[in-house]
Amino acid sequence: MGRDRRPLGLLFWLVLGSALTVAVLGASATGIGTGTGTDPGTSSHGAGGGGPEPDDYVDIRSVPPAAPVPRPGPDGSTGAYRVDCGRNEGHHYNQDNLVVSPGLPGGAHHTHEYVGNRSTDARSTDRGLAAAPTTCRGGDRSTYYWPVLRRTDRPATHAYEKAAGHGNAGRILGPAEVRLEFHGNPVGKVVAMPRFLRALTGDAVARTARSEADVRARWGCSSLPDRFTTRYPRCPEGDRLTRTLIFPSCWNGLDTVDSTRAHLVFPAANGVCPRDTFAVPQLRITLGYDALPPGTPIALDAFPEQRHSPRTDHAMFVNVMTDAAMAVVVDCLNSGRRCTV
Repeated sequence: MGRDRRPLGLLFWLVLGSALTVAVLGASATGIGTGTGTDPGTSSHGAGGGGPEPDDYVDIRSVPPAAPVPRPGPDGSTGAYRVDCGRNEGHHYNQDNLVVSPGLPGGAHHTHEYVGNRSTDARSTDRGLAAAPTTCRGGDRSTYYWPVLRRTDRPATHAYEKAAGHGNAGRILGPAEVRLEFHGNPVGKVVAMPRFLRALTGDAVARTARSEADVRARWGCSSLPDRFTTRYPRCPEGDRLTRTLIFPSCWNGLDTVDSTRAHLVFPAANGVCPRDTFAVPQLRITLGYDALPPGTPIALDAFPEQRHSPRTDHAMFVNVMTDAAMAVVVDCLNSGRRCTV
């Protein structure tokens, strides 16, 4: 639908390695703790590379509620379209990143977890993705992926848990829930995403980056759904830890790939897209993890220099929906309906 320029310079993450950090859960919480407990980097099941900073933690109950979302205007697209692609029951993991480092196996230097397209790896092509099987109901062959979360007090027992290297260790925590939803725009109608559009949200080098512009991490707890933080939250006992990954939704109308991330950007706070861009369906990925016993150390896969800052959370997406399937999504959003596949 537009020219598909292959990215040059998408190796900005590859100069870094990856390791695990640990957050020790507070005695009265099931979320990430204060970081003052035993450092698993010194244990048989932990990882080296340094732990998180003291200010990487926050009690979710001290986080104020998020600002209300803009009220939709008369021309807004208020619908929601949910795709069920499972919870990675087939254990699709690798250390590749098709969006950031295409053609480079192991280029991520940490482990990604996938739902949707079952063939995705660094060597995937548009043609191969379009012909591959999928975990999604309704035949959506898009690929959705993010870095894994690990329990570092338990040893890795499967090959896919050990494959990342670079200090990553511990048992991977599979999400208890994976929610994939597309939303509209509060001030106007959305247009179709082009097929094979590549998208990225978040910043895997947020701790050492000079700019805050790409930090999109939203950590939370299930009992307080209106509170989000870029820090590891300490959740009330029994709560699920959540990660919400929201993608940019203003497309330049030309490119499906751009190494500068300029082809797909975020709208302003009021929902208005920048000049010369068009509102497309906004993807939101929400991951929920079953509550763990207090004191359980967990960590997000990250590069060593990032010291496992929770601000480095990120996710990627490749749209492989057919034009007809994308038209159904657009119609659902623009007509204000709630749809599920």
